[in-house]
Amino acid sequence: MEIMKLRKIILISTLSVALITTASAPVKQLFTAAEQQQISIPTPGLFTRSDAFNIDFSALKASEYSFPLPVGKATVRKNNSMEITTSEGDAVKAMFEGTVRLSRKQSEMGNVIVVRHRNGLETVYGNNAQNLVNVGDYVRAGQTIAIAGSRDGKIFCEFQIMVNGCRINPSTIIDVRSHKLRPQTILCEKNGSLVNVSILGDKTDIEETEDEMKLDRMFEKSSTFKLNLEKMEKQRWAYPLPGAKVISPYGGKRRHSGVDLKTKPNDEILAAFDGVVTRSSPYSGYGNCIVIRHDNGLETLYSHQSKNFVKVGDRVKAGQVIGLTGRTGRATTEHLHFETLFKGRRFNPNLIFDHTSKQLQQSTLTLTKNGGITSKKN
Repeated sequence: MEIMKLRKIILISTLSVALITTASAPVKQLFTAAEQQQISIPTPGLFTRSDAFNIDFSALKASEYSFPLPVGKATVRKNNSMEITTSEGDAVKAMFEGTVRLSRKQSEMGNVIVVRHRNGLETVYGNNAQNLVNVGDYVRAGQTIAIAGSRDGKIFCEFQIMVNGCRINPSTIIDVRSHKLRPQTILCEKNGSLVNVSILGDKTDIEETEDEMKLDRMFEKSSTFKLNLEKMEKQRWAYPLPGAKVISPYGGKRRHSGVDLKTKPNDEILAAFDGVVTRSSPYSGYGNCIVIRHDNGLETLYSHQSKNFVKVGDRVKAGQVIGLTGRTGRATTEHLHFETLFKGRRFNPNLIFDHTSKQLQQSTLTLTKNGGITSKKN
């Protein structure tokens, strides 16, 4: 039976690694002598603006990711490195776009390359027969950067993923068997001398519900499914915080993952649609958080509550009171942070609700099998 996991915390010792934000063109980077020699080393700037950042892998295009050895066989070791065995002469590929920080022979890993990526991670490629890139080179995802080398009678690449200079388990981000990137968002949050790496949207903590099976059946005959919001019966939906005003919209320069709604402290928060509670607990910067998987295939997230009234596995009805507004987690005032998701991908709640009228939009949503969502006015 498929298991669903909404959160996993990995504690790693803190070092500073610069988060390079996505830009339209690569920025030339200069590295110190120490950065060009040491695999794990601090890089300034990661937590300069905030104590946390997230990486949304579900938003990447196919061309923006590559498994290091596409035809290789991967095994994760206990030290959080991945051994990818292959055949002689196979080409090692860069996982994401980025800049080569280190390219040299090192005592433990042989010829090794470290690429600093613009999403805040670094990847390490060791045991190379030959390095094909130099420090400062900009590389694209899927670009050949080395030739796999041999040791102990086998051809392999020793691969690692680092955040803040420390290794994380590659299977946190990659499905080791399929080589595919997990379509999820990770949150990297400073926690004193540690960093919490949290995963939202990985399916492993509670049993698959009939709602999930119903979602699969939606796409049995077609790769798209249409949801006409205008035809939804009144008892099947509710605005999550009646009387609220928007104090922070979705998106914008700060890439806000939801919409912030404010009324008064300890105001009643309502479930947007019928569904099953899949999270009800404190969750990092979200504070007291609730996630509901709905019968229509969507998910909604509610956070910063002073109190949650529901628990995981509860079946809720649209309009049911599920919690009270608060300021738990990273919040400067009592409010509701509200998110909408489809297949683990966040989308603008404005596609569902008109925040001025507190009504459903008069539109039809088109949901795609791969997690896409578009809206068209009726």
